[in-house]
Amino acid sequence: MRYRDVPGLSGAANAAVRVLERERLSPGIVAVALSVWSVRVHGTRRRWRRWEAEFTCPCCGEGWARDKLQEVLFMLPPRAAAELRVQVERLDAVLLGRTHHEPTIEPELAWWHRRY
Repeated sequence: MRYRDVPGLSGAANAAVRVLERERLSPGIVAVALSVWSVRVHGTRRRWRRWEAEFTCPCCGEGWARDKLQEVLFMLPPRAAAELRVQVERLDAVLLGRTHHEPTIEPELAWWHRRY
């Protein structure tokens, strides 16, 4: 994969994302995770881009994306995390409005794994 800017983030926030990806994650992983989560939330039936494909299998795609975003939000510096959090929370709000809580799923799981 290659480094990718996360759409909607400032230059400074994207620079912080690149440092994080270079030092602790994989190049481009944050942009991929946000894109995959957006597709999950909006229910788009589009084809995956080649660079997203390795993260879109049923066992590690959609839930993995939100898990990765949560991890990244804790790892980024505060200002960059705040910018990314705005985008993630917008998507979360859409998901919350389109799904319902499934009470039979393990309560230890993150809330996004318990929505259907």
